[in-house]
Amino acid sequence: MEILRKFKLPGRSKSPIFVFTATGLAFTAVTGTATAVSVFRDSPSNKIATAVEGVVRSSRAIYAISLTVADYKYSLRRLPADSDEYLQRLNEVHSRSARRILKLCESNKSFYVKAGQFVATLKLVPTEYSLALSSLQDQAVPCNFQEIKHVLTSNLGQNLTEIFSSFNEEPIAAASIAQVHHAVLKNHQEVAVKVQYPGLKQNMKLDTMIMSFLSKSVAKIFPEYRFDWLVYEFVKSISQELDFIQEANNSERIAKNFKHNKMITVPKVFWELTTTQVLTMQFCKGFKVDDVESLKSNNLSPEKVAKVLVEVFAEMIFVHGFIHGDPHPGNILVSPGGHNGFSLVLLDHGNCKTLDEGFRRDFCRLWEALILLDSNKIQELGKQFGVGKYAKFFPVIFTGRTSESKSGLGKGMSIQERQKLKQEVKLLRLEDITTFMGSLPPDFLSVLRTDGLVRSITLKLGAPKRTRLLAYAKYAVYGLDYKPPSESDFVEKSMISRSVMLMSYLRLRLILGKETTI
Repeated sequence: MEILRKFKLPGRSKSPIFVFTATGLAFTAVTGTATAVSVFRDSPSNKIATAVEGVVRSSRAIYAISLTVADYKYSLRRLPADSDEYLQRLNEVHSRSARRILKLCESNKSFYVKAGQFVATLKLVPTEYSLALSSLQDQAVPCNFQEIKHVLTSNLGQNLTEIFSSFNEEPIAAASIAQVHHAVLKNHQEVAVKVQYPGLKQNMKLDTMIMSFLSKSVAKIFPEYRFDWLVYEFVKSISQELDFIQEANNSERIAKNFKHNKMITVPKVFWELTTTQVLTMQFCKGFKVDDVESLKSNNLSPEKVAKVLVEVFAEMIFVHGFIHGDPHPGNILVSPGGHNGFSLVLLDHGNCKTLDEGFRRDFCRLWEALILLDSNKIQELGKQFGVGKYAKFFPVIFTGRTSESKSGLGKGMSIQERQKLKQEVKLLRLEDITTFMGSLPPDFLSVLRTDGLVRSITLKLGAPKRTRLLAYAKYAVYGLDYKPPSESDFVEKSMISRSVMLMSYLRLRLILGKETTI
């Protein structure tokens, strides 16, 4: 449910600020912080070229956002917010603006692509934006190998021929901040080598500064606009992804959390060949988790894969309190074979999040209340999460039904419920949406983004909505009583904990009055 689709824009007009003054700010930022965009661009003339490039990128962003603000402000002026004409015009502006922002991301590349991907995964933005920006997920232009080679040798301290018996210069994957190469070590071990593009930290300083500047500038035109939280969360996320040592630690932590789960594979890290800019790990074969044709050709059930997927992420969220923050299809492979027919390979652990223990337990309680449609409990937890009256939208956001719903779990809403919700949403203002999103704890936003990505994959795999809902319910009740067992008594306590979870879940199923295979 994209609540933002029908937000009201403010009717009053204010004098626009001259955001183009940021061009001078951009030039200062680039010349002051960027020593070079790459290791090969450190001459005075190239520093100037880098500064000019920064100004062009920044000016392009300022122009696109300014035009978008003007489009909303003047296209919707004098129209009653509850009129059909307003809603039609609003959808048209959403479409134009989404295409404009997509073009900006494609032109500026790097962190703008990453920011576009970040926004596309937020289920509370208008559909036009999420659909348009989702195309950025597979867009990345590989870096010239000579620059990549320089990063490798400067980080590893040796020539490639001294470390690898073979190294494929053509990347097997490329993203907005790094690309991955297949290689074979001297001991014949196949590895995947992730190499960070040169000059990223300098670009990040400028790009994120401009994003923050634009957010604050637009807020002066639209006082109801409060998306500073979005820029803050993005900057925090991307800062973590630039440290490959942290990513390697995240990878090992997830591997430890799932070491007794034979359905999960996390590539081994080769620490002696890993630095902040280079990550070397075990090479794992497989195909994207949403590749339905490959699943069927290997006699694997897409629904079974979906069930394993949602249970893995449910366990991360509700039990471990440590989540993979970027589970798009390219980061999850299906590897055929093994006792159960397949395993899921989890890649790219740069964007991981440790949830506050109090939040984790409250989120477990929230999901128990969502499944049981306990309105009083949902409102109580809404106060704890800081969103107050807006907690009534939690059931719609997470389960696709209202708190007064009479529909079965995963069945969606009745026509009457949809009509009532539509009327409530029409009354929402932009201030309501930004207040709601800005009030949510950072942990909630991280979970919301992860859940959105998992939900989109299960949808493509054709799994019923109940698959995800019941998995979340099961691990929510498990998470409420979960206490990490020590290594010495892991098996015994784990079996007891899962038995308690199963009993709690069975009681929940009896209350629901539905028959479902667990």
